[in-house]
Amino acid sequence: MAIVTPLKTAAEQVLGTQFANVKAELPGAPSVRKLREDAFAGFEAKGLPHRRLESWRYTDLRALLREARPLADTANVTPAVQARLAALKLEGVRLVLVDGIFAADLSTLEGLPEGVTIQPLTEALVSTREDLTSILSGPSVADSDTGLMLNTALMRDGVFIEIAEGTELDAPIAIVSLASGEDERAIFHRSVVRAAKGVKATIVEISEGVGSVASQINGAIVFENGDESDVQHVRIVTGHVAGTVQVLSTLATVGAHAKFESFALVCKAATLRQQHFVRYAGEHTEVGLRGVNLLGGQEHSDVTLVVDHAVPHGTSRELFKTIIGGEGTGVFQGKVIVRPHAQKTDGGMTSNALLLDDGASMFNKPELEIFADDVVCGHGATVAQIDGEQLFYLMARGLPRPQAEALVLQAFAGTAVEFIVDESLRELVMSEVEAWLSEREASSVVSTI
Repeated sequence: MAIVTPLKTAAEQVLGTQFANVKAELPGAPSVRKLREDAFAGFEAKGLPHRRLESWRYTDLRALLREARPLADTANVTPAVQARLAALKLEGVRLVLVDGIFAADLSTLEGLPEGVTIQPLTEALVSTREDLTSILSGPSVADSDTGLMLNTALMRDGVFIEIAEGTELDAPIAIVSLASGEDERAIFHRSVVRAAKGVKATIVEISEGVGSVASQINGAIVFENGDESDVQHVRIVTGHVAGTVQVLSTLATVGAHAKFESFALVCKAATLRQQHFVRYAGEHTEVGLRGVNLLGGQEHSDVTLVVDHAVPHGTSRELFKTIIGGEGTGVFQGKVIVRPHAQKTDGGMTSNALLLDDGASMFNKPELEIFADDVVCGHGATVAQIDGEQLFYLMARGLPRPQAEALVLQAFAGTAVEFIVDESLRELVMSEVEAWLSEREASSVVSTI
């Protein structure tokens, strides 16, 4: 029988060489080194994800990554990085990653309450704790994802946050990840948040590009949330120049009688794939995954999620709003799995998109895999243009068309933003939405002159 060996692309060959050259210096105890080796072996067997893989059908990473950039191994703290950090209006704990490397000098730990331990991922990776590899791996539904395999193999740094039982944080903990963008770099980082029983906390992720050179970014954040915990996660991705390719993964395991809410705002992100892998590890738990994607030009945003109802009495809600102008492309792929014993599951999944121009496109692919019979699950997806009657109503009251469109779009996005519990974060996200809409409104006014 003939053995078929798939041809490797130039990028795949370079990645293989890079891993061989750096694996000895990448941080990790023996168990972590084995985890890296196994992950890269899995990646090599499959190669970069491509359109023939159903879960990557709309984001062909093999085609996008024609060249593999040099691996970032230092934090390139440029004046632009320092200026951006100075401009960020974030109070309290701020953990800064520059090109995927934890920058202690730029981070602030003011107001860190008792019960919270923070260390660079590099320190956690070399520890002897027996549960480290299971924590890093996340839900089993993520095991076969090749984009995540590559992150596991090449992750260099990040932050490791542990919150002790019963701790309630008054202010969010912010993880700010900046791509310096002065030279071509491939950035691999992973962060971990472990919230014990009864923890109440908010984690903010800000991912920005501050330079003029495109980067290749593969980042992940792992949540391990205990029973009766209440964890909110807000991510803002913005400021990345054209040519940037990003894969950002969120992995969450949630205990019993707990609540996990995750929201992501995407604007000016170039090409981005967001992956959400969530597993219910206890009964009577609520999970909400929501987001707003604002796309223009030739930007591409892919939201792919897998929610694994492995136990009974779980509630899940997914709501994503996408606004697409120019020749932008939006993708939503949602899969909710209800295992045979996960009775009394309540799931609802919705994707709504507005196309602003003829060249804009949206792909929706919601899925339900239900193996239990006592459940309430549904999904819906819409793709439309701005409602003419709404525009007519506003313009009849004296508003110019660009301003009327901006108000309609703001209300459209706001139905997802309103689920952010923290008021200051909700206002921050809405200010980003309004800024994007203002830019679009201004360009629309100029084009009509």
